Parts: sequence; C-alpha cells; structure tokens
Amino acid sequence: MAWFVLILSGVLEAVWATALGKSEGFSKLAPTLVFIGALILSMVGLGYAMRTLPVGTSYAIWVGIGAALTVTYAMLTGGETASLVKVLCIVAIIGGVVGLKLAH
Repeated sequence: MAWFVLILSGVLEAVWATALGKSEGFSKLAPTLVFIGALILSMVGLGYAMRTLPVGTSYAIWVGIGAALTVTYAMLTGGETASLVKVLCIVAIIGGVVGLKLAH
C-alpha cells in the first residue's frame, strides 16, 4: 500500500508543480486552489509512505516521478520544447526510480 500511495503522491507533485506555474504568482484562483489541494495531498501521501519505506528512497522516488511527469506534461502541452536529450534524461529519471524500487 505504501508504494501505491508514494506513486500517487509523486503524480500529485506534478499536479501541484504545474498548478503553481499556472497560478502566475497566486494571482489566479483556480490554479492556486489546485496547487494547495494537490500540495497537501502529496505531502500527506509522502509522509504516509515514509512510515514504512526508507526516507531517502521515498523522497527520491517522489521527486523523480514528479519531475518526470511535470516536464513531460510541459513538453506535450507546448509549455516547453521537446528534444531528444530531454526525453533521454526523463528516461534516465524513470530508470532511477525503477532501480530504487527494485533495490528495495
């Protein structure tokens, strides 16, 4: 259960990071509310996962999932340019996350 919650929390990290950018310095209400909700849920989930999983592994996986999804979403929506180097780096992040899971 902790792994499932950790992965979901990583997805929510990408949600709050994207919403933070769209809030334009908290000047837009809807993205600001999404940011606050996703941030709280993401942190609660991370804290829950850390009750049974190692802190370093949990944090690295949480950040890796969030970073990979945030940049992927930005590239898919045109907010950021896509390139082979960026895609390879995302693959490397995902490989690291999978490696940490397998090493556990």
